Amino acid sequence: MDLESRRHTGMLLQLAVLFCCSYGAIGKDSCDGPLVSSLPQSSFRTSSQLSNSHGPGFAKVNRRDGAGGWAPVESNKYQWLEVDLGERTEITAVATQGRYGSSDWVSSFLLMFSDTGRNWKQYRQEDSIGAFTGNSNADSVVQFKLQQPVFARFLRLLPLDWNPNGRIGLRLEAYGCPYKSDVASFDGSGCLLYRFSPNTTPILTAKDSISLKFKTLQNSGTLIHTEGQHDRSLTLELHKGKLLLHLRKGKSASPGPESHMVVSLGSLLDDLHWHHVAIERVSGRVNFTVDKSTQQIQVPAELSPFEINEISFGGVQCHGTQMVLSRRNFHGCLENLLWNEVNVNDLAKQHQKVSITGNVTFTCAEPVSVPVTFAGAQSFLQFPGAALQQRDAGGGGVALVAVGVAISLQFRTWNRAGLLLTFDLQQQVGSLWLYLSETRVRLQIHKTGRILLDAVTGFGLNDGQWHSVDLTARRGRLTITVDKEESSTAHASPSFPVVSGNNLFFGGCPDSKNNQECRNPFNVFQGCMRHIHVDNNAVDLIKVQQMLIGNYSDLQIDMCGIIDRCSPSHCEHRGRCTQSWSTFHCNCSNTGYSGATCHSSVYEQSCEVYKHKGNTTGLYYIDVDGSGLIKPQLIYCNMTDKTWMVIQHNNTELTKLKASSGMNQHLAYFNYSADAEQLGAIITQAEHCEQEVVYHCRKSRLLNTPDGSPFTWWVGRTDEPQTYWGGAVPGSQQCGCGLQGNCIDSDHYCNCDADRKEWAADSGLLIHKENLPVRWVVVGDIQRPESEAAYRVSPLRCHGDKNFWNAAFFNKETSYLHFPTFHGELSADISFLFKTTASSGVFLENLGIKDFIRVELSSPMEVVFSFDVGNGPFEVRVETGGMALNDNRWHRVRAERNVKEASLCVDAFPGATQKAPADGHIHLQLNSQLFVGGTASRMKGFLGCIRSLQLNGRTLDLEERAKITPGVSPGCPGHCSSYGHLCQNQARCVERYNGFSCDCGLSAYAGPFCQREVSAYFKPGTSVQYTFKEPYELTRNTSTQSQSSSIYSDLTLRGENVSFSFRTTQSPALLLYICSYYREYLAVLLNRNGYLDVKYKLQNSRDAEVFRTSIRNLANGQLHRVSIRRISETVSVQIDQHRREDFNLTSDTEFNAIKSVVLGKVQESGELDPEIARLNSLGFSGCLSVVQFNSITPLKAALLYPNTSPVIVTGPLAESTCGSSSPANPYPAETTHPLSDHSGTLGTGEPIVNAIKSDSALIGGVIAVVIFVILSALAIMVRFLYRRKETFHSQEPKSIKPEADSPEYPFHSEPTSQNVLSENQKEYFI
Repeated sequence: MDLESRRHTGMLLQLAVLFCCSYGAIGKDSCDGPLVSSLPQSSFRTSSQLSNSHGPGFAKVNRRDGAGGWAPVESNKYQWLEVDLGERTEITAVATQGRYGSSDWVSSFLLMFSDTGRNWKQYRQEDSIGAFTGNSNADSVVQFKLQQPVFARFLRLLPLDWNPNGRIGLRLEAYGCPYKSDVASFDGSGCLLYRFSPNTTPILTAKDSISLKFKTLQNSGTLIHTEGQHDRSLTLELHKGKLLLHLRKGKSASPGPESHMVVSLGSLLDDLHWHHVAIERVSGRVNFTVDKSTQQIQVPAELSPFEINEISFGGVQCHGTQMVLSRRNFHGCLENLLWNEVNVNDLAKQHQKVSITGNVTFTCAEPVSVPVTFAGAQSFLQFPGAALQQRDAGGGGVALVAVGVAISLQFRTWNRAGLLLTFDLQQQVGSLWLYLSETRVRLQIHKTGRILLDAVTGFGLNDGQWHSVDLTARRGRLTITVDKEESSTAHASPSFPVVSGNNLFFGGCPDSKNNQECRNPFNVFQGCMRHIHVDNNAVDLIKVQQMLIGNYSDLQIDMCGIIDRCSPSHCEHRGRCTQSWSTFHCNCSNTGYSGATCHSSVYEQSCEVYKHKGNTTGLYYIDVDGSGLIKPQLIYCNMTDKTWMVIQHNNTELTKLKASSGMNQHLAYFNYSADAEQLGAIITQAEHCEQEVVYHCRKSRLLNTPDGSPFTWWVGRTDEPQTYWGGAVPGSQQCGCGLQGNCIDSDHYCNCDADRKEWAADSGLLIHKENLPVRWVVVGDIQRPESEAAYRVSPLRCHGDKNFWNAAFFNKETSYLHFPTFHGELSADISFLFKTTASSGVFLENLGIKDFIRVELSSPMEVVFSFDVGNGPFEVRVETGGMALNDNRWHRVRAERNVKEASLCVDAFPGATQKAPADGHIHLQLNSQLFVGGTASRMKGFLGCIRSLQLNGRTLDLEERAKITPGVSPGCPGHCSSYGHLCQNQARCVERYNGFSCDCGLSAYAGPFCQREVSAYFKPGTSVQYTFKEPYELTRNTSTQSQSSSIYSDLTLRGENVSFSFRTTQSPALLLYICSYYREYLAVLLNRNGYLDVKYKLQNSRDAEVFRTSIRNLANGQLHRVSIRRISETVSVQIDQHRREDFNLTSDTEFNAIKSVVLGKVQESGELDPEIARLNSLGFSGCLSVVQFNSITPLKAALLYPNTSPVIVTGPLAESTCGSSSPANPYPAETTHPLSDHSGTLGTGEPIVNAIKSDSALIGGVIAVVIFVILSALAIMVRFLYRRKETFHSQEPKSIKPEADSPEYPFHSEPTSQNVLSENQKEYFI
């Protein structure tokens, strides 16, 4: 066939397909013909009829025959109307009408369907709603279009409610069209094999599909098995009522996860009803559908593509190979079996391309099974026992001799406990109970409170599967067998006859206080029973239903109403679903989520959020999208002035490369601690991200600038090669030095591109978020003999959270922001922060036709979450117990609605929860825009700020929308009122546009919240001296005493505050020494007995005064906190949490011209008091922490700001955690690995990826260079310290101007910085 002919043929085929599809669509739309109106009266059955003229044959819509419709004898919930359509029919709609000319109509009903007139199945609408709303009068017709068509022969309608002023009255119509059915029946030994032509090479098509309906007699068996090229196979297996789709490669009995994929869908499929299955392969994706549920499966590359050679239906033996997937072939019927629209059943009937193995027929036998459902607490089934049957059989009341008991039944349930059977034994022996207890079958015989017999067997019987129980008692031997298995059999040998009395009670007992024959101390049974036999005779449940035998209450006879509430599971995020008869439960353990459906994340979405909850640096689980699909990830949060998220990868060390024969390129892959989806979300959410890259080179070019092809490039998350290096911009093919114009060779844009024999380097930060992180690095110029290189890629670091601070200010009640419709059909969570001064207002609202969802501030002390999903309006309220929410401070609201419950939380107030109806609607259906800050329903809008608004984990960009909306402003300042309490230890909260910061300038502490103790370990020679500005007047040559006196009094202290912490085992020891230019001093010391002494000398003419505290043994190696406060002559000292001790000075109370504060050893010891000098000679060994004198923090200045503070440090001093009262690192096990960038020189890093042995000569040279650099640095440091010492020894030290940009701003050289001194201030207190 030539190309033109093929084109024409293809066009014709497309037209034919289009026509067929159009015809099918038209046919489907026209499947709405009336099905009942033309039926004869013999097609109608009913539970009862009031009279012949009220018979079921008159129950046709808009007909007035007879009495105008059907009416039963009694109006109760046991009545029903049944229609036989003659054959299986597609039913698309039903309509009801009341009885003509009467007050009789049905206001709600259930719809049942069946193929046999037995074993009915209830039709459930969306959300598993069973009840239909009926009529409100006798004349109007109410029609319901079924969301999913029903394929059945019999329909049955069960009235639930009717006109209370009338009775049940009904006329009925059903709409639909004929249904074509091709069936094949399998008896468990046969199968069909559809084999493609052996001469045809399998063709890999873009799409394949298999569809069928099945009805099974067994709960397990293989429906479909395909064999393809390269030992690939697909198998559809029914296992315990669930369908398992297996995708395999190879024929191993225990394949690994990479060669075997299993997907489960559906449940309770062994209910003797038809179920639809479709498997569609589209390229590398498989769509798997069972009834109304569809699951999309992304097939791994190892299992795809898939070329099929042959397909077997009903088993795997057709292939001639024994598979390990299932021990059974399928036992049941397959209907309308299609492979790529080819009717396989038709081919099998014609013996074309399909071979038959075993017994396969083309009619479907319909087994008769009559189950019964025990649905509620009042359910029971009463049946005559042996005593009544013997009496009836003997006639005239003469009892026959009974020889024992033989009772059997099958049951299925989700409950762990429940009564199966109870009866009194003859001859008043006692009572027998057969019941479920902790998923096992237990039998007990009681008499007057004593247990005469106790037997238990079986396990895990609440799995929803059918289980059989056989109870026999003959000749002194009692046996209980579960599932016909010997291993599940219990035996007993009672010493009394076990014969049933007058009645047997199944499932429960009649609700009667006078009922002495049936007592149930256990739970009632909720589930299904069938195949009940008493003394080997089947119990006729239809006669029980007709009240011809026995008795019952609250039963659904001739149907099993069990529902699998865990299939599909409403438990999210891998939560484990368990269920009982009426509800389900989600176990959220080890998922990272909480709530009734494991919907809400227990982790925060960024380090920024953790920081603003008061947390400090450490490892935290971050859930970037909250309740979304991205999994939580453990991430290091470095909480400094900025909050950095640090994401590690597997190769942060310096990796060395050396020329090697045969190696043209070096490839390095970086595997991050977060997956690609998590990384993308983190980077998108962050305000700034960066990653440092370093390249050391010797005769190894980097980007080959200016005009050559790059030798080295890297690949980011866009999977595109990037040819720029750190410090440059994308697409520039430059390094940082090229952008700044300071490369070592101006002809090149990278230092390494100069191709020199000396070592050079190119380094810088990659900051363009769209390309981060670095995933691959390819190093190219390493093949030449003299080429050497080393590279390092640092961890990814990001700071800021655009979502957390995203805010809008609503300044009019009529203003609002609108967003697309919120889609939270089954699960909806809403979280945000707000602050306001208004008394009420709607935060957000979204409407549907009937449904809605709304969160509002209903009063200053109440937040309301309201919604309607079709069950009527629901409200969840949280009251704050008198605390107003309109205080212009941030408050957090979190509302969640799922299929089980609705909940609302506001700040830390007790939350509120409302349970959802057990069988109500569950889908929230909205169609309007989402209104934020206002409403479409004329309710009062919101005045104030809304921030970090998230719906199902997705943040709405309020700021961007507010920029173009009148009455709404982007952003919302004023965070210190809510977060200022996080700034500790006298820190000051500073407002920022996006958040706040803590100014630690007046605090002895450091850190983001000024909570970190600044500590150091002192050795005997260590000294820290903080020197104050020397008074100018001390150096002036003046004889005017009055003038001098006046100037000196300007620098006079009449009080001071001193606080610090220490830890030592040394006593005696000098801890702190404060002196003045007039030889006055304050010393704090430990005496030889470990007591703390405070020594004041404020008057030269008098001896020093010593105040000794009463706390002993302070040199015990424990951390102690000391606070000394003097106001005039009163001195107060407090140690740790002990009682404050007060002392009085008797000398002068003025501390004049403070010179210095010294920690550790005093270096200028010439004028020291002899006792102080003796202690000073020993030095101090121990820890000093958070030292503060008035507003001066000398230790903090020495450790953190040595270059901008008037501090002289002598001896070794380094910051330590010795002053922390809690463990220094709350995550010691996790933070031992390096979490900061490494800046070592060449040769210091251990190669990780393809590391090549370094040259020993190179190492020696590098070591020599390092030693030289260290010595030079030491020399410069000694000279620097010497010059600083000279500077501070001068008569008039220079004033140091504080750094305005410092986060610890400012440090002052005056004794106090809390108040600005004026010229006329004579004295002051701090």
